[in-house]
Amino acid sequence: MTVLFACHRVYVRQFQADDIAGFVRYRQDPEVARYQSWHNYTLADGQALFEQMQQTPFAQLGNWYQLAIIAKDSEQLIGDLAVHFVDEHQIEIGFTLAPAFQGQGFAKEALIGCLTWLFESLGKHRVSAITDCDNQPSWRLLASVGFRREAHWHENIFFKGQWGSEYGYALLAKEWQELKAQLCSN
Repeated sequence: MTVLFACHRVYVRQFQADDIAGFVRYRQDPEVARYQSWHNYTLADGQALFEQMQQTPFAQLGNWYQLAIIAKDSEQLIGDLAVHFVDEHQIEIGFTLAPAFQGQGFAKEALIGCLTWLFESLGKHRVSAITDCDNQPSWRLLASVGFRREAHWHENIFFKGQWGSEYGYALLAKEWQELKAQLCSN
């Protein structure tokens, strides 16, 4: 097991085969899937994603990787971070947390750890994220760690049978350096 980074209550590592059942369980929750690209997520979907990640070298440009968020106290999978290696300098991220762990600061802690890892260990220049405008917990989380809203696209995506609007967020490495001390002390 390779831990990519650790925080106070969580650590993040690459997915393992025994994560699949828990991963599928929270992805099947309709509220978790509400703003995500999937619906009716199955065990076969989870296994196919895991197998695809096993066949693609980590950090290969153009690919997305799911990273497991693990609660230190229970060693339980509580969510995941999605990391897209856009190019050599830019990353796009996403995040999903199991309902029982939402609203408790776990996602913020994992996101701060992820940004520290991306900017300081991997030397990335820019991290971006896209979220549905109606997904307030998501865009509030991004803003709380210093992401700047760069775009508001109106009815730009046909999603689950209707037109949706999205926000685009980003954070630069130099901005992270200014924010890090404040965020990591809280």
